[in-house]
Amino acid sequence: MLRSCLALTTVTATLIATGLPAAACGDEDKPAAEKVRVAGAPGAVKNVKAVGNVPDAQGAIAMGFLQYGKRDVMAVSGEFGLKVYDLTKNPTAPKLIGEVSLPGLWETEDTEVDVKRKLVFLARDPRAYGGTTQTGESGIYIIDLKNPDKPVLLSYTKVPAGHTTSCVDDCRYLWTGGPSKAANQPAEWGGRPIWVTDIRDPRNPKTFPNPIELARNDGKTDYVHDVQVDAEGVAWVSGRGGVRGYWTNGYHRDPVQGKVRRATAFDPVPYAGGGIEETAAPSKFMHNSFHPAGHRSADGADSNRWRGRDLIYATEESFLDGCAGDGVLTISSLRNSYNGEGWRSTPEKPFRLESVGTWSVAGQEGSDPASGDCSAHYFDIRGKVLVQSFYAQGTRFLDVSDPTDPKQIAYFRPADASAWAPYWHKGYVYVADNTRGIDILKLTA
Repeated sequence: MLRSCLALTTVTATLIATGLPAAACGDEDKPAAEKVRVAGAPGAVKNVKAVGNVPDAQGAIAMGFLQYGKRDVMAVSGEFGLKVYDLTKNPTAPKLIGEVSLPGLWETEDTEVDVKRKLVFLARDPRAYGGTTQTGESGIYIIDLKNPDKPVLLSYTKVPAGHTTSCVDDCRYLWTGGPSKAANQPAEWGGRPIWVTDIRDPRNPKTFPNPIELARNDGKTDYVHDVQVDAEGVAWVSGRGGVRGYWTNGYHRDPVQGKVRRATAFDPVPYAGGGIEETAAPSKFMHNSFHPAGHRSADGADSNRWRGRDLIYATEESFLDGCAGDGVLTISSLRNSYNGEGWRSTPEKPFRLESVGTWSVAGQEGSDPASGDCSAHYFDIRGKVLVQSFYAQGTRFLDVSDPTDPKQIAYFRPADASAWAPYWHKGYVYVADNTRGIDILKLTA
């Protein structure tokens, strides 16, 4: 199996020869699958019941959910474009009701929906349709799902980034980032930062010419991978160099400028965050994150002081030879980062968030010891239970009530797993599996 993300030429040639898709892997692409796995072959399952599967969604990467009164709809993005399913009558047997066919689309990770305006946003990576990071075209598709049975492609906008695109400021704007830099972008960049697009008129999006979230990696502009907005409206930006949060509306103290000013999507106000300790995440490439909003204090000496407080959960995506060195789930404290420390970090005087805990799938019960594909990927949290995808190592359920010591409580690893992203939804977990389509799981313990 090809493991190194640095061997881009070899990996790309292998992907073309095998017809297999590429996937984000920090620097460039996830390597090709190590072997052909047979659906139904022995895997490993504990405390989880598989209650449904949607095989016609093979190539799935992400999904979102929309409500139409009592009608429950799931929008699934992937290499096929967008497929829309009705969950209302039977949430374990989704019914395909509409689609926008875009075969060859890449990558649509973390596809987001505007629940008010019933819109879906798909990021076009420059590697879509046979392109490359150096010369390929990137952009954003906006799809109208006011009538979920008849999706309408409203617009497509070229944007200088296109690995992921995320709603900020109540979905009035999109922040689009990644992947590695294009040939026409500054040589000193390590990857693409964020471009802001005004989508108040979704038929006529307007992208601002100047990017934001620069100098994120100890002063170097680098690869922004993903953005997640917490319950208080802070946009948490993950990528190479850690996780940093921003206000995108209202008036807030700017700890970098030392004054109160107005935050906007195109001129956000720094909030907190910074680099993750290299002992927790050696690659420095943080794939996505989650902040339990509303807690800023931490006191006491025992591990319980961290419960629900001052924390940022983040995934490191990294592929190395073997399994033990692949990316992990990291949990870090934000408590010493509210005065702009993460924006003043340099190689000479680096700032790092205090590491609280980590969890790796390597060597865990239910893992495939023959697989070297063990990187962490997207996760979702409900209460004290975090559910996370680990590619060929499947879907893992962790009790994170003590963030210093996450404990696995359940797992679902079919032998042909290629789990990319899990989503809690109305008591079930829907897993976007690039090989299997959509797996629908029920936690039984």
